[in-house]
Parts: sequence; C-alpha cells; structure tokens
Amino acid sequence: MRIINTESEIEALCKALISPTRIQMLRLIASNRNINLNELAEACKITNGAVTHHMKILQDANLVELVYSQGIRGSQKNCTIKDYQFMIDILTANDNTKTYETEIPVGNFTQYEVYPTCGIASKEKLIGEVDSPRYFDDPGVRDAGILWFTKGFVEYRIPNYLERNQTFKELQISFEISSEAPGICENWPSDIYFSINGTQIGYWTSPGDFGENKGLFTPDWWDKNWNSYGLLKLLVINDYGTFIDGGKISDVSIGALRLKANDTIALRISVPETAANIGGCTLFGKGFGNYNQDIKVRALFTEKE
Repeated sequence: MRIINTESEIEALCKALISPTRIQMLRLIASNRNINLNELAEACKITNGAVTHHMKILQDANLVELVYSQGIRGSQKNCTIKDYQFMIDILTANDNTKTYETEIPVGNFTQYEVYPTCGIASKEKLIGEVDSPRYFDDPGVRDAGILWFTKGFVEYRIPNYLERNQTFKELQISFEISSEAPGICENWPSDIYFSINGTQIGYWTSPGDFGENKGLFTPDWWDKNWNSYGLLKLLVINDYGTFIDGGKISDVSIGALRLKANDTIALRISVPETAANIGGCTLFGKGFGNYNQDIKVRALFTEKE
C-alpha cells in the first residue's frame, strides 16, 4: 500500500484511474506475468498507439513499470504492476514538508541471527545451502532477492539524510513479507515484530506461507514446494503512532524515537522466541514474489525557518 498525499500524486492517480481502459490494462498486467505491449493491445482491443498513450499516463502515476527483454522478434517491452492499493491523505499539510526516498536490497542487512528453516537466494541461484545460517555471511548475500528464517532477526540500516535544521515527521517503509513454514502452508500464522534503534514499535501477524500459486516475479528454477510470494505491507511511524496498512499497532510515535541528523536508523525485523506465533519470516526482494521491489523507505521531514 502506498500513501499518496501530494497534489501532484493525487492528480496523477485520479487521471490514471478515471479511464475504464486503463483499469482494464492494470488488471491484465496484474494477472499476466510480464505481458508485453502488443499482447496488451490485443487483449484490450485497441491499437498499439492507444496502448502507448495509456501506458504513459500509468507510468506518470507510478503504477506500472516497463522492463525490456529479448523476444522472438527482438527486444520487447514487458509490463509489470508496481502498486494496486493506496491510501490518499488529502488533509496532510505538505507546504513545509520535504521527502527523500531510498530502497534497501533485502540482502543488505547489517546484523542477523537466524535459525532453521532458513536460507537466502539470488534470482539466479541459492546462496550456499538451505538451513545453514553461516551462508548469511556469504559475500553474495548483497545480491539476494529472498531470505527466510523460522525465528531470529535481520537488521537494516536506513540512510539518514537529515541536516541539523531538519526534523523527521514520518517514516514509511514498505516490503513484501510472509511467514516461513517447512514447505508451503497457507494457514501458518507468525507474529513478526519491528523495532527502530532497539525500540519495539509493534508487530503484525502474517497469516501464512504462500506458494500454492507462483509469484509473478519468482524465477522458474524456484522449487514449487517453497513459498513463492508474500503480502505487500506498509509500515508507517508518524506523530500519531505506528501503523500497518493504516491500522494502528502501537502508540510509539516518530517523536518518541528521537531521531536527529547523523543518528543511525536501524530497522530490525524479527520473530522472537517470546512471540505467541513463531511461524517464521520470509522477505521478498527484486526478482521474487508479486512485487518487483526491495525494502522501500520514504522519509518525510520539516525544516526550521
């Protein structure tokens, strides 16, 4: 889920979704892995020129992405969907609010402690062996597109680009995530906890470990008996507390974290032994799951005049 709260973003989204043809295109892109522009035009019964026109509007709204690949007739443009759930905030005053965005690869963790079942892989191959935590130290983990563990944690450093006269107003963190069961189990609850700089900010219960259907981006070599996709979640910390997809999970506010310029921002994702449901955690990055993304971070901040 993406929060939209600037006039330009709201206008672009409304423009994109006002057309029944563009909504049909989005649904086709979501349900057909890497559909190309010619196939999209044929399915919508419109010309290639019309598809190009509509696609430009969808790209301006940051709803779709075009990926080039080699086909039988040379290079072709394949379409992938980026977001399909949104929260529109028309009340937030953005006049003095600035933002920066970054994306952290799922393999770019700075600390970890994981227990089997566990593993890590790039979109080309497994990194080392499954159920062997020592391979989380392999230099190849920087290229990882998926990692999983039954209990323990992984920790990431969020870049802090604040200047001394600036203050954090909100952190938005999105990621694709699921439980981790031996094999596949769609009903496998797991309490996954989140913390910033050692302060626990809440938890979310993942409903299962999904693999009955193949993830849109999961590579063909991936074992059909392993989990294949997760759920896209949006973690938000602001003045009112901490939220997952708009639902409040704790009263910990951005002010309570006391984040300043030059401070380290360490995000820990964990399944502790004290959790009521120890069902593991799987993080999906680029090349896996249903979304072509790693851990996306958007920071909102204000400046002192």
